[in-house]
Amino acid sequence: MDQIWEIGTDIGGTFTDIIAIRRDTAETRIAKVPSRPQAPVQAMLEAIEAVGLHKSEVKRFIHGTTRITNAIVEGRLPKVALVATQGFEDVLEIARYRRRDLYRLDVVPKPKALVPRELCFALDERLDHEGGILKALEEAEIDRLIVWLKETGVQSVAVALLHAYANPVHEKMLAERLKGVVPHVSLSHEVNAEAREYERTSSTVFNAAAMPIAVEYLSELEERLPLGAGLQVFHSAGAMIPIAAVKRRPLVMAMSGPAAGVSASVSIARQLDKSRVLTFDMGGTTTDVCLIIDGQAEMTDGKLLGDRPLRQPMLAVHSIGAGGGSIVRAGSGGLTVGPESAGSEPGPACYGRGGTEPTITDANALLGYLNPATKLGDRIGIDLAAAARAVQPIADRLGLSLTETALGIIKVANATMGRALRRVTVERGIDGRDCTLLAFGGGGPMHASGLAELYGISEIVVPAASSAFSALGCLTADFSFLQQQTLRAALDGIDLTRVSQRIGAMVELTLEPLVANAIPRESIEIELVALMRYAAQSDAIPVPFTLPLEPALLQQHFLAKHRELYGYATAEPCVIESIRVQARQPSTTSVGRPGTDSRRTEFVARTCSFDNAHDVLTEVIDRGTMSDAVTGPAIIEDAWSTVVVPPGWQATPNSTGNLFLTKVAS
Repeated sequence: MDQIWEIGTDIGGTFTDIIAIRRDTAETRIAKVPSRPQAPVQAMLEAIEAVGLHKSEVKRFIHGTTRITNAIVEGRLPKVALVATQGFEDVLEIARYRRRDLYRLDVVPKPKALVPRELCFALDERLDHEGGILKALEEAEIDRLIVWLKETGVQSVAVALLHAYANPVHEKMLAERLKGVVPHVSLSHEVNAEAREYERTSSTVFNAAAMPIAVEYLSELEERLPLGAGLQVFHSAGAMIPIAAVKRRPLVMAMSGPAAGVSASVSIARQLDKSRVLTFDMGGTTTDVCLIIDGQAEMTDGKLLGDRPLRQPMLAVHSIGAGGGSIVRAGSGGLTVGPESAGSEPGPACYGRGGTEPTITDANALLGYLNPATKLGDRIGIDLAAAARAVQPIADRLGLSLTETALGIIKVANATMGRALRRVTVERGIDGRDCTLLAFGGGGPMHASGLAELYGISEIVVPAASSAFSALGCLTADFSFLQQQTLRAALDGIDLTRVSQRIGAMVELTLEPLVANAIPRESIEIELVALMRYAAQSDAIPVPFTLPLEPALLQQHFLAKHRELYGYATAEPCVIESIRVQARQPSTTSVGRPGTDSRRTEFVARTCSFDNAHDVLTEVIDRGTMSDAVTGPAIIEDAWSTVVVPPGWQATPNSTGNLFLTKVAS
């Protein structure tokens, strides 16, 4: 068969989404299958079959996944040994001197160290902060380490030596000697070549622990889907990366699923010329939000996973445990949703697969938003009786009807998600009311209008292929690789020759994975960012620049950015803390309007309930054939998703299949 299809998949906690695009005609197919946490590769192959394709027809396959993230958060990591400079082997135990909760003495002050003390090795070597060798690493010391490692029996070792970001010579020596001693070696200068010993060490250990998981998983994928360079992985900075690079740095897969949705959102924001966009990705397990300003998604240098720091450049996605499958509790303080989830097995009670706990999806079903006459993705039916049985105990406890209880659950869920929006707007000096809400994921379009009402947002966009939008992001993203490295150069009296040489070396290192994947150098774009701060500050802010480096212009841009973020700027000396280099080949993937589901030709009005409007006969509209504006109350459906248009809102389609929801003047 001809290899004419490109495929993007997003493996979520509940569903695996897939979107397939034919290279010559831009024909687009979408499907959704239940995720298989114990067999993710099998779920991906089932997804290919669900869009009516055979794997031999696939030219390119890109996927994002939460597999690494989930393993970290749930503590399902294999045993790892840590090799650190003598005197610094307790860095993970000491951590940072801040408590999880400042005022609650019953809460453990900080999480347990990632590596137990008996698996930490003190290596007799030392570099200074500029990379100068104070104590050379001797062969006898390496021999002592090898003997110790063999005694521990670990399969993975993290090497995080003091100031290795400035000079990796000792880490490279260890990497060479440890070949054949342990299967997996994670080096801190490859994972996070920056200062901050605790964060760098924590990230290196995370990477070491993820290596056995990733190598086994990706090797199986390569074996069962042998596409060579056409097999790629989405990474947390918002682009594709070759599998060979991921096996060395599997940590880049952390948060790759949510990042793919943001990547697709960036494309939509640019197409629609929206200057401020809030992404709202509500899946079965979590809700992820991110801020896009002037066509660029916000980036961050890291985040906490499982209460421990993961430091690497990534899209600034804020996640909360409130998805469609989030379990609802009625406690002494009222209703709560999540973070526990019904997952894909058994799933919400209304899926009729044995679930008994009440979830957000059950509340949506009871309010009439989900069609009980059809199957979600031709596989999962809606059992209203099961949803009622799950929610009834909460209704009895609260003394409310099922409808009132379901509406209350939706309000609590929206309030929880509203707090996530505030994290990425108000706390960054942005008025969220000026943003457009871009709603996608299985549950985003159902909750978008309620969330917008709560937050004061006046415009919502529901993109075409909204239920598989993260999978679409895998396909439409650029092919890229990113490096970030500590520089520490004061702008006053900067040595331009030395700094330019360092940046040039980073550029060449960043180009390597793309060139190795047969991408012509002339088609690769380079983006440079300086992480800058005042000399007495701790945290840096990103400032884009171009070569040749002009210190005066860079300082001018830093002051403008500092003034924008903090409301002031001073004439104090400033420093380039780190340099970020990203090499990218822009995407050329063309996407058509997703095919409509022709199996259902009749859309029957049904009874739905909204705030202040219970048991209303509501029009149900086929999204695939919709051409005119619709005023709520209305339900807009396709085979994979539901858009709720409550009273007081209007939905208008455009030629590419996007829906625009706006408030109707009263």
